[in-house]
Amino acid sequence: MVSANKEMVAYCFDTLVAHYNSEEAPPPAFDEGQHPLFVTWKKVLNGSEPRLRGCIGTLEARCLINGFRDYALTSALRDRRFPPIQAKELPYLECTVSILTDYEAANHYLDWEIGKHGIIIEFTDPDYNTRRSATYLPEVAANEGWTKTEAIDSLIRKAAYNGPITESLRRRIRLTRYQSTLFTMHYNEYVSFVKDTRGAAPSILGVKPRN
Repeated sequence: MVSANKEMVAYCFDTLVAHYNSEEAPPPAFDEGQHPLFVTWKKVLNGSEPRLRGCIGTLEARCLINGFRDYALTSALRDRRFPPIQAKELPYLECTVSILTDYEAANHYLDWEIGKHGIIIEFTDPDYNTRRSATYLPEVAANEGWTKTEAIDSLIRKAAYNGPITESLRRRIRLTRYQSTLFTMHYNEYVSFVKDTRGAAPSILGVKPRN
């Protein structure tokens, strides 16, 4: 099984740096393969809790190299919940890559473990008779301190359902659970990694290096 690793995170940083510099990212230092994946960007200011700046991925298997390249940029620049990340924010960013594994159909909406499983919910909106779906990665419910029901209710809202959340609605949910491997690296660690492996720190046009 392929696990998330620092080379994958470095490639996401490389891709974003290359975007700001209008150049091509160096070729990645990991093998091809196809897996569902996510890229998450968070901003860390003054030692406070990291704040989400973008998180987008795919639940379908994608070529890892193309997938990380595409979603590094999509999650940084086109997550509709946030303004696009600017180059000057790079020194404050941390990046997490997730590779999703072990998809299983759950028996009911509570048939999963907080901290172990990511969850995908699918249900029919009773007001519009449309299909709705949404997902949270395995770490989300634990990080938020949610119960299973609170996580489910939050996902229902994430799926853009605005009606009343009832037990009847919860019981009609089709839930798929999955697991993931992930790797997180702060920009400072990325700079050190690049220095060690390539001999020089990355530079970003118009951004002064931090001491």
